[in-house]
Amino acid sequence: MKKVELIFVPTPGIGHLVSTVEFAKLLIDHNDRIRPDGIQLIDLPRVDPPSLAPWKSAESIIDSFIKCYIPPVRNAVRDFVSMKCSSDEPRVAGLVLDLFCSPMIDIATDFDLPSYPEHVIPGFVNPVPTYVLPSAVFSKDGGYAAYVKVAERFKDAKGIIINTFEEVEHYALNCFSNGQNPPVYPVGPVINLNGLSYSDSDDKVMKWLDDQPQSSVVFLCFGSMGSFKAPQVKETALGLEQSGFRFLWSLRVQPPQNDASNMLPEGFLERVQGRGMICSWAPQLKVLAHKAIGGFISHCGWNSILESLWFGVPIVTWPLYAEQQLNAYKMVKELGLAVEMRLNYRKDSDEVVMADEIEKAVGMVMDGGSEMRKKVKEMGEIARKSVM
Repeated sequence: MKKVELIFVPTPGIGHLVSTVEFAKLLIDHNDRIRPDGIQLIDLPRVDPPSLAPWKSAESIIDSFIKCYIPPVRNAVRDFVSMKCSSDEPRVAGLVLDLFCSPMIDIATDFDLPSYPEHVIPGFVNPVPTYVLPSAVFSKDGGYAAYVKVAERFKDAKGIIINTFEEVEHYALNCFSNGQNPPVYPVGPVINLNGLSYSDSDDKVMKWLDDQPQSSVVFLCFGSMGSFKAPQVKETALGLEQSGFRFLWSLRVQPPQNDASNMLPEGFLERVQGRGMICSWAPQLKVLAHKAIGGFISHCGWNSILESLWFGVPIVTWPLYAEQQLNAYKMVKELGLAVEMRLNYRKDSDEVVMADEIEKAVGMVMDGGSEMRKKVKEMGEIARKSVM
């Protein structure tokens, strides 16, 4: 069989470099297919990372540094792959990425190469990148062990009931319907449609929506635990303002703050008066059902996803905690039913989604002619048939 080569992209920290080199040596020694004549080092041009605010976390600094190197790494991989394709030399079989280099998975995709770290997980069509796994999986304080213990008992049940429907997750359902597992019953989407009648507490929000044109408003709501710190509130406000679209923003802030108004950019409320509304709480189901709503920036809780599909409202992914990163990945990469803003945002990090990102995502989700919007509308009709 023809020899192959792997391209390793380590994080430039000594602990990462040493372990990467040692792993590469082991592969060369133990796999006959891998070219055995040593390790070739590829020098990259120096890139100055962007200046960052002093309150940024170490993880954010590393992330920004790595992202600065995506263009030179892409160029190096392109040159290396093209050189191998034009000769009888071993072909490039894949990229092996340090965990901090996971944003470079897109480089592997660009050149039709497999990339690692990824996980082949039953129920997912594509290999799943580590960074979208639930936070508890990374916990050394019992979180991972608890997940495993829970999962180990699933096969002991006589059946598994899931709030989903076959047409949206047919691949996952087929993976588990193999005779080795208990039968899986998709009983969703389970949505309380009786909760659509208005109440006095909803009047202000719903009356404002009644005055807006059809499909003109983007709705921001992040669940019962979805709150943000001041820097993120400010960037979100700027992004919404820059987008030019109407918006309804259910805004919660993290303690000890209890008043969001002093976290907004100066003059923001005056500048967006008439086209934007901020409230501390919104009746999500009723809002999504309203004709004025054209897009939904969501934390990607599964209930919220099903509600948005039911009403044909496309989502922008902004996961925060629990399994939401995995939900966002499924919606964007597996199903093509959402706009990707972030797949791996974590509520407990100091990372800030910048205004330009938010502005771009709003523009994409509010594009009335997009294929993704059509798919979401179609899935809403399928969801209704499923319930019937």
